[in-house]
Amino acid sequence: MKKILIVEDEDKIARFLELELVHEGYEVVKKYDGRSGLEEALSGDFSLMILDIMLPGINGLEVLRRLRKTSDLPVIMLTARDQVMDKVNGLDMGADDYMTKPFAVEELLARIRLVLRKRQAAGEEAASEPEHIHQVRNLILDDAAHTVKYKGMEISLTNKEFQLLRELMINRNIVLSRETILSSVWGYDYVGETNVVDVYIRFLRQKIDDAVGEKMILTVRGVGYVIKDE
Repeated sequence: MKKILIVEDEDKIARFLELELVHEGYEVVKKYDGRSGLEEALSGDFSLMILDIMLPGINGLEVLRRLRKTSDLPVIMLTARDQVMDKVNGLDMGADDYMTKPFAVEELLARIRLVLRKRQAAGEEAASEPEHIHQVRNLILDDAAHTVKYKGMEISLTNKEFQLLRELMINRNIVLSRETILSSVWGYDYVGETNVVDVYIRFLRQKIDDAVGEKMILTVRGVGYVIKDE
C-alpha cells in the first residue's frame, strides 16, 4: 500500500484529503506544521508528499528546499496562493507538481497517480542503466571512462569541469546553490576565490552549450544552478 504524507495546517482540508486518499486505497499520515512535516518526510517511508506553502514554523518552500538536500520524495505543492513566482520557485526547487486552492479532488487524485507513475518509470529506467552512466537528454557522462558525449560526439573537459558537470547531472532538475556545489566539487576546506563556481559554470557552458546547440545549464537567480531533463 502506498503511503502519502499530508502537510497542511488547515485541519478541515487535511481531514478531507485523508478521507479521499484512504478511500482510494492509500495509507495517510498528517502533519500540521513545516518542521514536523519535514521530520516525518525524512524519517518515514512515503510514496508522495502533499505540501502546503503557508505553514507555521517553516514554510513549505523551505521544507522542500531542505528535503531536496537528501531526498527525492515526490512532492505536490498545495496552496491558496496563486502567484506565478510561488509556482516557479516550487517547481525549480524540485516540486513534481503544483495545485492552487480551491481544487477539485478528482484532479488532485489524477495528478498523484501521474506523479507516482512517472517516478516509477524513472526508477525502472535508472535501474536498467549502469550506475556509472549519467544521462540528461542526449548528453551522457560516463564515470568509468571519464568521458562526456553528446550524440556520440565526445566533449573534452578538464577534471574540475567534469566533476562540476557530474554534480549537476546526478542532481538533475534540482537547483544547487553555489555553496553546495563548492562543497561537493572543491571540498569543505577549499580556500580561494568565492566566485570560482560562477567561473567554472561559464567555462562549462562554453563547451556544453556549443556542442549541444542550446542552454542546458540554467541559472536560478538568487539560488544557484540546475541542469534539466527538458
